[in-house]
Amino acid sequence: MSKKTCEYKFHTEFQSHEPEFDYLKSLEIEEKINKIKWCRRQNASHYLLSTNDKTIKLWKVFDKSLKVVAENNLSHDLTPAGAVAGGGMPRAPQISFRDASSLKLPRLTHHDTVVVAVPRRIYANAHAYHINSISVNSDGETFISSDDLRINLWNLNIQDQSFNIVDIKPANMEELTEVITAAEFHPTSCNWFMYASSKGTIKLADMRQSALCDQHHKQFEQEEDASSRSFFSEIISSISDVRFSNDGRYILSRDYLTVKIWDVNMERQPLKMIPIHEHLRPRLCDTYENDSIFDKFEVADKTAFKAKKVGVPTPINSSASTNKKGGSRAGSPAGAGGRMKKETDADQIDFNKKILHMSWHPFEDSIAIAATNNLFVFSAL
Repeated sequence: MSKKTCEYKFHTEFQSHEPEFDYLKSLEIEEKINKIKWCRRQNASHYLLSTNDKTIKLWKVFDKSLKVVAENNLSHDLTPAGAVAGGGMPRAPQISFRDASSLKLPRLTHHDTVVVAVPRRIYANAHAYHINSISVNSDGETFISSDDLRINLWNLNIQDQSFNIVDIKPANMEELTEVITAAEFHPTSCNWFMYASSKGTIKLADMRQSALCDQHHKQFEQEEDASSRSFFSEIISSISDVRFSNDGRYILSRDYLTVKIWDVNMERQPLKMIPIHEHLRPRLCDTYENDSIFDKFEVADKTAFKAKKVGVPTPINSSASTNKKGGSRAGSPAGAGGRMKKETDADQIDFNKKILHMSWHPFEDSIAIAATNNLFVFSAL
């Protein structure tokens, strides 16, 4: 008997951000969305955070019932369309009410149900640089937002005030050596959060230690092999995405060529390193010339039963490119029975086609992959 999977249908769409212009800096702010995060559901409505480069918005998405007047004091004289019953031209009603008992309240009936999106909060003017990450806390009340040099802590109910909890901006910008690339809260401990940098390091911080968490609690970093260092080493070591596993025991990090799985109790080296695009290593010059080397790929995890047995989560990662002949090169699950695909022919790569965004279903063996303006859902049989 084959396993029945979910059927996905279009639900709704809405415009989250509009193009803006920063007149102080003479800078255009694009409407494109950098990140979307769902908030914990508390009622029939859905809440989500969306952000572009400068502004974060909290949206409420819910079903709204539309009602129409089905009966009123003139209903027996006029048809619903306003014409006189029996035909003829509409005329002014000739009804006089001699006592209050002949009056009645209009009766409303359900007409239709539509999906409505309403912005409940707008969190603006808190970041001097482009926002790259947002993460909702497990307490359901706060979230963090990070840009290249700072991380701010917000309360979901307060839109005009935030607290700066990480600031790596040097006194002299010429001394800047790294930037923040991603940040995320711990899935169960509301005081823990981590952030990754362009140097390939992951720092775990505890908000109980101090108000400003510049002094990290743990730092996860793999020592670089000096013999393999090249002009591109610093670029490809930059972490583009970082995630906690569902239980918070492991950390998944994604750089240009690898996915690394870290144990939070072991800082000196990753528990496992999974090569992703080794076929691109000889062609780093080409990726640098066409700017593909700066693509920011994501990583998602699914802590399935089989993966728990071996003690590590099963990662899936976004693909650098697709084959010119039309074959998708999405990353295959490593371990847990996943079979690796044959090696990709580097000469057949089209750098204009790539998968940058995807998500793994929290309960099922299904993944959603976004490519151009299409969404593809793949499920295990």
